[in-house]
Amino acid sequence: MALINTAIKPFKATAFKDGEFIDVSSEDIKGKWAVFVFYPADFTFVCPTELGDIADKYEELQSRGVEVFSVSTDTHFTHKAWHDSSDTINKIKFAMIGDPTGEITRNFDCMRETMGLADRATFVVDPEGIVQAMEITSEGIGRDADDLVRKIKAAQYVANNPGEVCPAKWKEGEATLAPSLDLVGKI
Repeated sequence: MALINTAIKPFKATAFKDGEFIDVSSEDIKGKWAVFVFYPADFTFVCPTELGDIADKYEELQSRGVEVFSVSTDTHFTHKAWHDSSDTINKIKFAMIGDPTGEITRNFDCMRETMGLADRATFVVDPEGIVQAMEITSEGIGRDADDLVRKIKAAQYVANNPGEVCPAKWKEGEATLAPSLDLVGKI
């Protein structure tokens, strides 16, 4: 589970996006920020609330140069059926990757092997394909897209401002820290 600061593994898959089936791969994210949102299964309970929340932030994420990929071990066909039958899922404009073999889910080390389902996990990947942030929660705990956006803003700030770090609860435009010997014991 030590994926922070490691490169994502190569993958190829089929996804449902904007009414079409598309091929996606790790090559598609080179040079871009990306978010991978793993979830247990389509047609469930907490999952649509999370994906709908992210769908509401998708335009903002796109304006920041971030592409979103949701991933479950369902097929791309199941994603389309869910998209067509749920008002919440119907608003999704990002790629919904089908991972029926579990290869991508295993690549991100978030497969529940005994169930064949993904954990509820989120990964923020920088333009070099390096994992900069991750979050994994238990089955019943939904994630918050506002906090995801905040983490992405912090990751992008740190990437663009070497030598600075973002403290807890940092929001865009607030003060950052420049770690140094002078700060030790003073915060």
